[in-house]
Amino acid sequence: MSDSSSGKKLRSQAWFGRQDKMGFYYRSFLKNGGTPQDQFEGKPVIGICNTWSELTPCNAHFRDIAQHVRYGVLEAGGYPLEFPVSSLGEVTMRPTAMLYRNLAAMDVEEAVRAHPLDGVVLLMGCDKTTPALLMGAASADLPTIGVSGGPQLNGHYHGRTIGSGTNIISMSEQLRAGEITLEEFHEAESAMNRSSGHCMTMGTASTMASMVEALGIGLPGNAAIPASDARRNELARMAGRRIVQMVRDDLTMSRILVREAFENAIRTLAAIGGSTNAVVHLLAIAGRVGVPLTLDDFDRLGREVHCLVDLMPSGRFLMEDFYYAGGLPAVLRSLGEQGLLNRDAPTVNGRTMWENVRNAPCWNADVITPFQAPFKPDAGIAILRGNLCPDGAVIKPSAASPELMRHTGRAVVFETVEEMRAAVNDEALDIDASCIMVLKNCGPKGYPGMAEVGNMPLPAKLLRQGVRDMVRISDARMSGTAYGTVVLHVAPEATVGGPLALVRNGDTITLDVDKRLLHLHVSDEELAERRASWVPPTPHAERGYVKMYLDHVLQADRGADLDFLVGCSGAPVPRDNH
Repeated sequence: MSDSSSGKKLRSQAWFGRQDKMGFYYRSFLKNGGTPQDQFEGKPVIGICNTWSELTPCNAHFRDIAQHVRYGVLEAGGYPLEFPVSSLGEVTMRPTAMLYRNLAAMDVEEAVRAHPLDGVVLLMGCDKTTPALLMGAASADLPTIGVSGGPQLNGHYHGRTIGSGTNIISMSEQLRAGEITLEEFHEAESAMNRSSGHCMTMGTASTMASMVEALGIGLPGNAAIPASDARRNELARMAGRRIVQMVRDDLTMSRILVREAFENAIRTLAAIGGSTNAVVHLLAIAGRVGVPLTLDDFDRLGREVHCLVDLMPSGRFLMEDFYYAGGLPAVLRSLGEQGLLNRDAPTVNGRTMWENVRNAPCWNADVITPFQAPFKPDAGIAILRGNLCPDGAVIKPSAASPELMRHTGRAVVFETVEEMRAAVNDEALDIDASCIMVLKNCGPKGYPGMAEVGNMPLPAKLLRQGVRDMVRISDARMSGTAYGTVVLHVAPEATVGGPLALVRNGDTITLDVDKRLLHLHVSDEELAERRASWVPPTPHAERGYVKMYLDHVLQADRGADLDFLVGCSGAPVPRDNH
């Protein structure tokens, strides 16, 4: 049976269109919820892929959002069926939600493939839920639309605005330095997180919501509408309506996620001062749809782009302010006017990117600055090379201290994150503000999961001296809400024997962001001798998912996906079970 408005054979009809024993089986069990017969007669079946969980506070309002998507699907003549997948709570999961991103992506891919779905609406908010759902759905390649949960309202504390993550870091440093009391610290917690939604800084969650919009896989406005704003529910409802037509048009993910879309996302990442985590996630998503994307693309495409958005952690404002100022459409319009946007890139609403944003207004030039007078010039993600990172490393110039962007210093080395945490409060630690902190064994295999520990806390004795930033280097990630002169994602990582594993206390290292250089001042001969005596760390697991992850995870420069998940196999009808 076909969808009456398009004549297209629906995938779901391989289940529901059968007039035999198995057709009875498939339909009858869904009828126990009150579903009438006509829902099975050629209506597009839309899966609402929900990452709601009370263990994921950022996504705790998704039951309401799913209901609005359901309304939209029904209004457009579709048949909505909600289903759960793994929910990755950044604030609650140990050792890191990133360890389970690929597992959640597998969950999504196989759930989509195994069920009678013609299209999918993805509900995602917290950091890793967005890339996990996009990766899994991309490998299944049905018509798909992304709906983000939206940021929290601005935090307010003692007459000033505070932002999630960013002020957690600054206030924890103030507490360690004795500048605030424990009671003030506790009071700020509820003052910061006062509504539903994800981090309201331009952290990873807000960055990835922006990537959904810049890639064209979400509706215009997806990135910034606050979670508690009624317009977030309206957007969800419109997404529910739109996905039904996408099924009729066979507008699959692979038709949206083309090379031009990823180029738009990379330039947008630079223009919003977005999280370095987006580099890893975009590489992984591109790998799922077969779009060739490398670290060098981020440097080449982002280098000429200014940071236009004055948001924490790089600036002053928060996502609520960003939305009121015009949101991401205003940024995309500015890029388009400068010839930095692929205007003809397709989007899920059936229009080109430029058709969506060419008339987008900017209501506050303090929040979204003009391209000719940017918040921070030439501040895109920088990709470093050198003998310390032959496969690359990343740094976020918009969040770094200008005076440290070219710096040579003595290495103070920590072999593990536990060693580092014990040492930073040790008054006997041999370190000063000119030193470079180096953390090893925190990459994809080393932690495992490549945790957000790269923005190492500064030594307590230096905090008391007024030091607020130092050069820090690791194979780890850092929270998108963090700031500082932090070099991340060093590849290959230390645990697999990358040059980072060979760095010793007292070595001299040079960082030169303008030259895109990260250099260890140790001769090749000395490094060869050190390598000969290097012993790989003991694996973290011998069973289960973590063992599989350790055996198959790719390095950061390739998106840290599992090697056997790269690529797209589509969502054909599975073999009949009778």
